[in-house]
This record gives sequence, C-alpha cells and structure tokens, in this order.
Amino acid sequence: MNQAILFNDDHSYIVAKKIWHFTGLMSGNLINIYIAHSTSTASQADKFDWEEQVEEWLEDNEPDENNEIWL
Repeated sequence: MNQAILFNDDHSYIVAKKIWHFTGLMSGNLINIYIAHSTSTASQADKFDWEEQVEEWLEDNEPDENNEIWL
C-alpha cells in the first residue's frame, strides 16, 4: 500500500473550536489536519479512523494553500 501521507502522533484538542489538530508529512511538506469532534477525549481507534478519513479525502482532494485539511 502506498501511503500518501505520514501521520505524526501529535494530536491536540482545541477547546474553543471543538476540533482536534494533528500533523502529517506529505511530499516533504508539513500538513495541518483539523477534525471536528465534540469531545476532548479520543481513543487510539478514533485516531486511526481520522487517519483513514484523511487518506480517503486525499484520493480526490489536495490540502489548501496553507497546507491544511479540514474535515
């Protein structure tokens, strides 16, 4: 399997926006990923699900001009 993005294990929750933030490397560029999620707790399974969502999203899309992905 060719992985389009390598994910970092640096998940953090932004309370004011109710989103999770983590980063990944794609073609040598640091990508910021934001996932809407109403709770500040996330299991390892949640994190794997988010990574899978990002990979599926990347099949048809590219990060924006700020190297960000919002899901």
